This record gives sequence, C-alpha cells and structure tokens, in this order.
Amino acid sequence: MPNFNKIQLEIATQTVTENPHPSDSVRRKYLGELHQHTQRNVICYYSGFLSRPGVANTIINDSDKNGFMNAISGIDVSLGLDLILHTPGGDIAATESIVEYIYSIFKGDIRAIIPQIAMSAGTMISCSCKEIIMGNHSNLGPIDPQLGGMAAQSLIEEFEYAASQIIQNPAYAHVWRPIMEKYHPTLLTTCKHAISWSNTMVTEWLARGMFAGKGDEAKEHALKVSQALGDHTNHKTHSRHITRDELRRIGLNILDLETDKRLQDLVLSIHHCYIHEMSISPIFKIIENHAGNAIIGRG
Repeated sequence: MPNFNKIQLEIATQTVTENPHPSDSVRRKYLGELHQHTQRNVICYYSGFLSRPGVANTIINDSDKNGFMNAISGIDVSLGLDLILHTPGGDIAATESIVEYIYSIFKGDIRAIIPQIAMSAGTMISCSCKEIIMGNHSNLGPIDPQLGGMAAQSLIEEFEYAASQIIQNPAYAHVWRPIMEKYHPTLLTTCKHAISWSNTMVTEWLARGMFAGKGDEAKEHALKVSQALGDHTNHKTHSRHITRDELRRIGLNILDLETDKRLQDLVLSIHHCYIHEMSISPIFKIIENHAGNAIIGRG
C-alpha cells in the first residue's frame, strides 16, 4: 500500500521526468484506477483545513456548488457516485443545498468514503448517503450546531441553569448578570431553530436513504441516530472524533474500508496525494472527479 512517503517519492520521480504537473498526474492516475475498480463515478471533496487552519474558505459553503456542478458535468450518472470526503464541516444551508442537488442527480445511489475525517456538516453529508465506508483510522463528528463557535445546545443549557439558580436564590442574579447580558435578543430561539433544523435534515436524509429498507421503522430509527449524533451533552465537544464502531452502535450503516484491499489501497493513495498537495501549496480546497475535472481553490 502506498503510504505518504511513497506518494511523495512517486511525485518527486514524476518531477524528474519533467512532468509539468506531477502532483496532478499522480493523483489523477489513482482516481482513474479507483473508477475502473468500482465502475462508479468518483468525486473528491477535499479541504485543506489541516494544513491551513483558520482559512475561511476551507469550510463547506455555497461556492462549493460550482465545484460539484463541474465534477458532475459530462459523467454517466447512472453509475452512481462514490463521494470521498475530507472536511471540517461548514454552513448548514450550503450543506442542505449540495446534498439535495447530488441526491437528485444520482437518485440516492451515493456512497460516502471517509479516508480520515469528515466533521459536522461533513457528517451530515455522509448521513445523506446510502452507506458510509470508513477505515479503522477514519472519524466522523457530532452534528450539534455551533453559533459563534459555541454549541447551541450548551447555550440553552447554560441559560436554563442560570434561570433555575436565580429562581432558587435571587442573590445569584448579580453573579449571572454579566454573562446573561452578552446574550443578544433571539439568541436562544436561534439556537433552538438551528438544533431542530440540523436534526430534521439528517433524520429525513437517513429515512429516505440509508434506512429506506426499514419500511415504517425508517423514520423512528433515523430520528434516534440523528439525536445521538447531535447530543452535545454526550459528546462534550463539537470536535470529538467518533469511530466507526461507535457509529455502528448508534445505528449507522458503516462498511469497513479494509474489506476490499484494492479499494483501500486506492482510497488511501488518493488521500495521501491530496494531503501532500495541500501541505506544499496555497491550495485550500479541491473538488475533483475521476476524469480529472476539478475546481481548485487557491489563496
């Protein structure tokens, strides 16, 4: 299996042979081989958030729709889609729009492949697929909405705790006042709407996709899974890395990447190619298909 160092060496060898775009050449070789192996379309959504922390455009946003439109143009959509995801998450509205778009194009025949990590809205996208393929090194994350970097559920819980303390002992009011004064009008309502919105989306996506075969029980099962993924009280932090074993216990349909050794080799080779590219260049995002059609964000 090509590891990160071997991929670097392969790219360096391409440079020696005067290939003008060695990173692209090596990456697209493996993308083409993955397409041949699965006989399915492949689209990679790769963010450079690990090498470029704090860069705004590394998150999922409305501009990404153009990348998916470009990647889908000209391919045979009847082959279905393997969507390789590496993302910290991002805007919920943009995520909803992207999911509905690709779902309508591929009629729900979409598999999510997670070579390393897909957090937050990336987890939501994964839940919209019929199955999720993960390695023992792969993680998804909680889907609890964040407002200004703080968990919406925590804000609600803090307010309710403060209110209960003040009711029990009004003397606590002066302790809580500086904190409560930072809560702008409609904040708690916004928090509740964000939680409801994300849970409802994931529940509906799971019920129509991954759990469609469960018949009348699909919606109930989907609701339990979305609630488990969105439970900030249980996860403690939005950045928690959830393993595939835990995701199975929650109820998601997770397939082991290691089951198909060829698939594993190709997926991880592609992953190392993207990580290498983003570690040595100003690229913050690539959305690319197996034919090499890509929109690349630089800055």
